[in-house]
Amino acid sequence: MIERHLLRYFLAVVDTGTFSQAAVRCGVSQPTVSSGIARLEEETGEVLFQRSSRRVELTRAGARLLPHARSIEVEFLKAQNALSSVTPAALVRIGVASTISTDMQERVVTACLRDNDCRIEIVERRPSELKSLLDRARVDAVLGPIEKSANLELLELFSEPYLMAMPDTHRLAQQDSVGSEQLEDEPMLVRRQCEALSRVSQYFTARGVRPFMAARSASDDVIMSYVRAGLGITVIPQSLARQGVATCPLEDFKLSRTISLGFDPASRERLFRTGIADRILGELSAGVAG
Repeated sequence: MIERHLLRYFLAVVDTGTFSQAAVRCGVSQPTVSSGIARLEEETGEVLFQRSSRRVELTRAGARLLPHARSIEVEFLKAQNALSSVTPAALVRIGVASTISTDMQERVVTACLRDNDCRIEIVERRPSELKSLLDRARVDAVLGPIEKSANLELLELFSEPYLMAMPDTHRLAQQDSVGSEQLEDEPMLVRRQCEALSRVSQYFTARGVRPFMAARSASDDVIMSYVRAGLGITVIPQSLARQGVATCPLEDFKLSRTISLGFDPASRERLFRTGIADRILGELSAGVAG
């Protein structure tokens, strides 16, 4: 299904004649408009514009789409005007990293809804995709291991180490730390969405450890159930630990991650006016303990 914002970018390019002016009209960056048009062309299966150094022109396919795009936008605006007399509850959209534990996500949502009359929308994405959500104005804030960048305000909530996770009945479960040589014959589990996956792989490769990979999954809940069942062991941030799973440091592996609440200047007022930012800060700034 074609999303409305893609048609808005299309109409803005038609009306202004350039991608840069279309970006100004839509209040987004030029790369955002360019990627939006590329996505629209991919979804329609047609090239919509002929690009030149000075101006873009509609192709035949673009000309066929134009009246339909204008009609859709007109009807959308009519619907908005028809409902303008109704004051909706404020909507706050939060992008959440998929590598945050489900327990922590539940705590965040519960805190956000407590004594609050605004609507909350949670958008789950890979950690690497969170900043893009903000840039495209698809969310008001992001929660997870977020890298610093321009026009992004970060409120650091807590930091946690990456640890080796194994069943609490495992032969290594009672050790204060685990050396790579002790893991040579251990089946491993791969957390596909782990933001530290390459660093973990480099750690074992540098030490000549090439373990058997017993399972791979994009779901941390699935991986942790495999750990608890005894299928294999894996590296996790501390907050993913659960009952039945023991954790301990890997020798010479000092990696940690910082969980932050991130937002841009345009979203700051809404987050604090609704109390959402304060609730998340109050719930998580003390650390991972629930």
